[in-house]
Amino acid sequence: MAAGMVFRIVVGVDGSDSSLAALEWALDEARLRSGQVHIVTAWHYPVIGDAAGRAEDHEAFGDNARNVHAEALRRASEAGVTVTGEVTEGHPAEALLKAAAGADLLVVGSRGHGGFVGMLLGSVSSHAVHHAQCPVVVVRSGAESVQG
Repeated sequence: MAAGMVFRIVVGVDGSDSSLAALEWALDEARLRSGQVHIVTAWHYPVIGDAAGRAEDHEAFGDNARNVHAEALRRASEAGVTVTGEVTEGHPAEALLKAAAGADLLVVGSRGHGGFVGMLLGSVSSHAVHHAQCPVVVVRSGAESVQG
């Protein structure tokens, strides 16, 4: 990181306990480094059986993601660091990698659920570790906070 540049942390939040622990870890790290946090909530509507799906079901997935994201922003607003965010439709792992382009650090939970397909069984954290262009921190729920 060049002198005068702000340390930029991207964190994935899907509403699961481990993603909320990742958010807290990212906020703690940003405080220690006088950095900023960018929260990414990505959602993917599953195509199962009827490929067309129902428009209201698709909309409900998006609404759920926006609600999860709003709650993450609310929690982060009390952290005393600059926080930005985005909600995006698409595969969570790819959305996080895109958002983390040029970031100093990517933070993800070890296992997601939060009702979003693609955040199951640690597939997103595994993909991030193997493909991100910046360092990746994987946080378990119940993990200790950064101490400063």
